[in-house]
Amino acid sequence: MEIVQFIHSKWAYLVLLVLIIATFNALIKFFGDKEFDAKDFRISLFALITMHIQLLIGIVLFFMKDYFGTISEVGGMGEVMKNSALRNLIVEHPLTMIIAVALVTIGYSKHKKKLTSKPKFKMLAIFYTIALVLVLAKIPWDLWFKA
Repeated sequence: MEIVQFIHSKWAYLVLLVLIIATFNALIKFFGDKEFDAKDFRISLFALITMHIQLLIGIVLFFMKDYFGTISEVGGMGEVMKNSALRNLIVEHPLTMIIAVALVTIGYSKHKKKLTSKPKFKMLAIFYTIALVLVLAKIPWDLWFKA
């Protein structure tokens, strides 16, 4: 289980970096009226792929950690929701990250249907920016910078 936790934690740095790059690439090129090229396609695709891999690792970790057992141990979901640390770990972080992955997926899918550069970058910029905000809001920063 420690190996999966390690991979999930370290892969998150790559996911965040790639998502930041993809988001700013889309924003800069949208506002700069640039042409959409193969590099832009690859950047947005790499963000999509890294996010999906992170989601799969997170799902594996969620079930390996047996959070359902933890919920039973503390007295049910009512008690989990009263405890901010447990609520974040069991509910808020996973749900927010699933939503962020869904937004990246939607943005990527919608951009492929657009025929010109400006609308392509617009779709990526909107959906990737919202996803980035959600990811930044729910990263467990205290765990990231632990010694």
